[in-house]
Amino acid sequence: MSDNKGVMVYGEVAEGKLNAITTELLGCGRKLANDLGEELSAVLTGSGVSSLAQEAITLGANKVYVVDDALLTDYQTDTYVSVMEKVVKQVAPQIVLLGQTTIGRDLAPRLAFRLETAATLDCTALEIDSDSKRLLQTKPVYGGNAQAVYACESDPQIATVRTKAVTAAVRDDSRSGEVVTIESGLDASPIATKVLEKVKEEVEGIRLEDAPVVIAGGRGVGGPEGFAQLEELAKLLKGAVGASRPACDNNWIIENAQVGLTGKIIAPDLYLAVGISGASQHMAGCSGAKAIVAFNKDPEANIFKMADYGIVGDWKQTFPAFAAKVKELTSG
Repeated sequence: MSDNKGVMVYGEVAEGKLNAITTELLGCGRKLANDLGEELSAVLTGSGVSSLAQEAITLGANKVYVVDDALLTDYQTDTYVSVMEKVVKQVAPQIVLLGQTTIGRDLAPRLAFRLETAATLDCTALEIDSDSKRLLQTKPVYGGNAQAVYACESDPQIATVRTKAVTAAVRDDSRSGEVVTIESGLDASPIATKVLEKVKEEVEGIRLEDAPVVIAGGRGVGGPEGFAQLEELAKLLKGAVGASRPACDNNWIIENAQVGLTGKIIAPDLYLAVGISGASQHMAGCSGAKAIVAFNKDPEANIFKMADYGIVGDWKQTFPAFAAKVKELTSG
């Protein structure tokens, strides 16, 4: 029987704030900890992160472990894996949650290897099995065409969670908890890489990953002129414009707008797919959307199998009519 107890969340920090994914993980972790009847802890690593510990407590953590070191200013695989290995071995949680982010995807499998356990990446749902008390980890497989449920027999059970797949924690300033400082024990000499420069991506409006509404165009849109129409409605709905791979390959829109397995994986409240056939690689990037509306002239298009609502017809006629109605309703 394992001696590991509790749920631990790895808290990502950016520009002096907790990332949105951290708030989501704390919400998910709080529920899992309640179901187990155990504590929820958070780990904050970096430089100057101590001030964020209380915020993690207000978001549901019973205890926050802080590793604050100048050598952790920038994310580097070797240093962060070593620190997380040290913290997890010291605390011995049963479950460790990370975000399905650039950092989480890099950190989770390496941490699992160091701890001689397994990691399940890109989970869209997590729950505690009522009988075994093990973590049931649901993730999309076969390009998003099916959902698989995994369970790990060893501890800690490590999983990364897709952005916006779980409900974020609700802040409660009355919560109290404990802050524990852990020394990193790092030595600068073994660090093999150094960050020389950071270049910020210039994004106008809302980032695709953060947008509550995404209007995406595919090959059927026909060219950059079509995307101009999508952009107009996206601005009205305070959303963002995405695209399938063919549209990006044809330079109708910037490459960073691509949604799919080889692009960005998003989970907006509303996803409008215009002129997109619905290939599995693309659907894997938007299957987490709460509602999908498809515009396509082919009634047999695969997109209609995944869509909550479908409009069959030439998008040049159906989409403008739809947009006009939205403008009419929002103007009132």
